Amino acid sequence: MTGVSPREANRLFTGPIAFVKSAPTMDDLPPANLPEVAFAGRSNVGKSSLLNALTARKGLARTSNTPGRTQLLNIFDVGEPAVLRLVDMPGYGYAEAPKKMVDAWKRAVFDYLRGRANLKRVLLLIDSRRGIGKVDEDVMDMLDSAAVSYQIVLTKTDKVKESWVAKLREDLPALLKRHPASFPSLLATSSEKNHGIEDLRAAVLGAAKDEAGI
Repeated sequence: MTGVSPREANRLFTGPIAFVKSAPTMDDLPPANLPEVAFAGRSNVGKSSLLNALTARKGLARTSNTPGRTQLLNIFDVGEPAVLRLVDMPGYGYAEAPKKMVDAWKRAVFDYLRGRANLKRVLLLIDSRRGIGKVDEDVMDMLDSAAVSYQIVLTKTDKVKESWVAKLREDLPALLKRHPASFPSLLATSSEKNHGIEDLRAAVLGAAKDEAGI
């Protein structure tokens, strides 16, 4: 893995970041000319809050009390000039929307995972209060089949005891060994307390550097 210093990663993610567009289909995505790191997870996992913490901004990604608000692939360029992209993917497992619309979101997500050559890693967000559920494992199986590298990121760790986080750290590697596309280590974060954010920044930049040679 390419070495990434916390200072380098912090400087990048607290610097210029620009919203590019919201893409409903593959045809609407920007040119595949930058390494991309995508964020996936259940609709109520705290993805928008984590993206805001990652970028030290309050409103980069919209947060809502209504799960399923992110309905498109939302694209952000990081750096000036841009050196990588963040992709905020629609949440899975729940959505306040008609079934036809939900199916359209799923097709867009699956097409993106299978067909985006510059996608370097998916960060799969897991609510630390719930652990990995059946729907999460289904997504992991899909990522394995698509040969897309992914890494588990625990969210909302401020809502549970440290001993529970430690147990997840101890138990999850055995599960990850059964998933060939999974990254061997996991990250523990809290967007509310800003815990683990520096490690997350380094992981995102490291994923882009490893694959892109930047």
